[in-house]
Amino acid sequence: MLIDNLKFDLRIYILLYSVDPLRIYYFDEGLARFATEEYKMPNKKNLNNFFMHLTNYAINARSKKFVFNNSVEDMDKGHKRSYSSFINHIRDNYP
Repeated sequence: MLIDNLKFDLRIYILLYSVDPLRIYYFDEGLARFATEEYKMPNKKNLNNFFMHLTNYAINARSKKFVFNNSVEDMDKGHKRSYSSFINHIRDNYP
């Protein structure tokens, strides 16, 4: 699955409070982190293009194409988006 032709990953936060009894707390918000180059199947020419194949923020933040979010209203744009904007995108585009 790609969004805007970009690879992405989700960072979801939980707290394991106890094991017996099992108590887990799930934080409602998280992150969707995106690559900064449109994805193409790996081949000899693009295999070392980390901006295409990796979603790591520390790597993609160095890309000239990286779009930062400057406000809460922009959390559905750029290469580091809110988890809730990801969920809204899924609801809107995959009924």
